[in-house]
Amino acid sequence: MKIYNIKLLFILLLGIIITLPVKGQGTDSLNHYLEVAAKNNPGLNADFLAYKASLEKIQQSGTWPDPQLDIGFFLKPMDIVGGQQIADFTLMQMFPWFGTKKAAQTEATHMARMSYEQFRETRDNLFLEVYTQWYILSTLKEQINNNRENLQLLKQLEELALRKVSSSFGGSSSSYSVPSPTPMTKNSSTSLSGGGMAGMGSMGGSATSGSNTSYSSSMSGMSSSGGSMSSGMNDASPGMSDVLRIQLEMIEIENNIESLMSDIAAEKAKFNALLNRPVDSEVIVPDSIVKVPFIFDEGVSISEIESQNPMLGMFEQEELAFNAKREKDKKMSYPMLGIGLQYMLIGESKTSTMNQGMTPEMNGMDMVMPMFSISLPIYRNKYKAQQKESRFMSQSAQEKYNNTLNLLRSDLFKLKQQLDNAERKIALYQKQEQLARVTYQLVVQEFVTAKSDLTNVIQMQRQLLDYQLRQAEAIAEYNTKVASIQKLRSFNSLNQ
Repeated sequence: MKIYNIKLLFILLLGIIITLPVKGQGTDSLNHYLEVAAKNNPGLNADFLAYKASLEKIQQSGTWPDPQLDIGFFLKPMDIVGGQQIADFTLMQMFPWFGTKKAAQTEATHMARMSYEQFRETRDNLFLEVYTQWYILSTLKEQINNNRENLQLLKQLEELALRKVSSSFGGSSSSYSVPSPTPMTKNSSTSLSGGGMAGMGSMGGSATSGSNTSYSSSMSGMSSSGGSMSSGMNDASPGMSDVLRIQLEMIEIENNIESLMSDIAAEKAKFNALLNRPVDSEVIVPDSIVKVPFIFDEGVSISEIESQNPMLGMFEQEELAFNAKREKDKKMSYPMLGIGLQYMLIGESKTSTMNQGMTPEMNGMDMVMPMFSISLPIYRNKYKAQQKESRFMSQSAQEKYNNTLNLLRSDLFKLKQQLDNAERKIALYQKQEQLARVTYQLVVQEFVTAKSDLTNVIQMQRQLLDYQLRQAEAIAEYNTKVASIQKLRSFNSLNQ
């Protein structure tokens, strides 16, 4: 393949990767980050520069050997027949055996394609890391929203507990509104920049202060509605303990939110490092993580792995390169031909030309002599060993290809099994979350009517939060396994 054809192929592939959408993603920001990573990542740029350097070797291997020029001067002109020889010039050009240069170019071309496949492998690994970090950030953002939702449920539960305490002091009883644990309204995306993180942190702080304020207001409310606090302390103790237990749960969730925000800051720094950007650069992720649509076809996946995977392509090109090298070694075992020209600078002789047996016209006449040379590769063991070496290396590359293909197939089935497990987990946690929401509402109703204690309510609230967090993690695991399967097939394969 010509140099410009390889460059054109690379430009087309890079254009396809950057311009076409990545299927299964709900927002355009991930495509943007993939494009930034492809342009800015230092490791990827290093492999691309190595590929460009390998292209230059194609032109180097296609040139003739440099001609050799020999120049000799006599410090004292030497008398010869026809005059005095002053200097001698010899120019020689060697030519390898027919087809040697073409075989060398073929070898360099396959070596350049190996470098390109290495570049593709580095790019696919980078894209997989970007996908993984993206899903981690989306999971953390989803978990923050789940904790905030449960914090709101606890605040509503705290209000019910305060009303129960208030009614126990002789206040007028009122109808209780059972909080419904429906998800909070979420925006489409959230910025994880420095300002965004600060805003999230301030929210956590306000939530904490709100809990303390809630406790103070509950104490003052009980004093105003129930009469003397000191006189009814013994009656208020059971109800007040429920309020305090709810506030303990609220404090724990607020701490979880702050911990998740700290995790987001660390993961955001790692994400920006992949894009070669400052660690505090803005990162926009959706509020909720959703399962990407993906249909697994075993036959199509194996076929795409064999045709698209860069590791297989690299070993395939390596085998072809050593085959071309073996052909080159064979051609180099044949004689090399040389064509040259010798020019002798001759001055006039001071002695009589008649005494030297030559005519006066020949005295001092320069001489030009065409030359022909041929190399004699008589040491055959060296060339035979070179050909055997190339043959063994070609067979080694073929075995590495087969071994890698077997490993990729096993990885594909392992990822499919993990994908199925993640999908089952998602379905399980979705059902458990739905049942937990209904159960939570019923338990709260029983708590209001004094048919159940607060322990059951808090336990069910914890289960609801746990199912939500596990569901987010399962979705992230599923999406990551999908990206891993796409990586095996190479991200050039866009019909995924």
